Amino acid sequence: MPDYTPAALDRDAPFYVAGHRGLVGSAIWRHLQSQGFTHLIGRTSAELDLRDRAAVSSFMTDVRPRYLVLAAAKVGGIMANNTYPVDFLTNNLQIQTSVLDAAVAAGVERVLFLGSSCIYPAHAPQPIKEDYLLTGHLEPTNDAYAIAKIAGIMHVQAVRRQYGLPWISAMPTNLYGPEDNFSLQGSHVLPAMIRRYDDAVRNGGTITNWGSGTPRREFLHVDDMASACLHLMEHYDGPTQVNVGTGTDITIRELGGLVADATGYTGPVVWDTSKPDGMKQKLLDVSLLQGLGWRPAIDLAEGITSTVDWYRAQQGALRV
Repeated sequence: MPDYTPAALDRDAPFYVAGHRGLVGSAIWRHLQSQGFTHLIGRTSAELDLRDRAAVSSFMTDVRPRYLVLAAAKVGGIMANNTYPVDFLTNNLQIQTSVLDAAVAAGVERVLFLGSSCIYPAHAPQPIKEDYLLTGHLEPTNDAYAIAKIAGIMHVQAVRRQYGLPWISAMPTNLYGPEDNFSLQGSHVLPAMIRRYDDAVRNGGTITNWGSGTPRREFLHVDDMASACLHLMEHYDGPTQVNVGTGTDITIRELGGLVADATGYTGPVVWDTSKPDGMKQKLLDVSLLQGLGWRPAIDLAEGITSTVDWYRAQQGALRV
């Protein structure tokens, strides 16, 4: 691979954000705008089906982006992943191969592929280092989604080897914030909690949360994730995927307490232990990212409160 030295990106160059309406993509879009980027490119799923190779190839040839963040994906919580593994596998593989192959053909200089911390083995030592990838069995409840994301990492590494392009991958921890999916059946743990607790405040009733409440999880505000993405594109070049997180975790029960505080819920909470907990702990080792000079800026309690405020302000216009 020719030498590539990461540096400040050209603020006027065409920059395609795939998935710019989703949780991560919309945050990246907002952050890039705030940092002075003037030529952002986005297409809704209705305008461009990223699973359609021919359509994506034609689009990429037309717009010729210099930079690209692949934030588009089919995502969901434990129930959705466990119930529809084929959907999570095929949709994500189709999106990734269509976009990345078209980006190679169009000569996109700099690509950031976004994965998920579920790529790591279910029983990986904690905190999870980047080199634990492919060292053990995956968590069964989301293995199909994880395999698709691992394929994306391998795709980026293969492009680096075969074409010499300075493409990179980032693996975020559990994300939350504006534009999340607040569906009770298809969302991740934090937005699902926010909706349940807010509903209980509005309508009364008892809160029932999945599992024992003892698993430990790490949470990162999506605006911090967006900041980390640009930082990586301007400061990192290497084949290894980079973990993005806070480096700290809390129990799901403690998380419920923060959501209760943010929503004003003071009633009883029941933990349904017949439902799966998933991994007992999932905490990322973020020393590589910290060594590149990046730190999160948004405190978890502060971030949950602002997300609750956003959720309440958006009633009637949400993915619920």
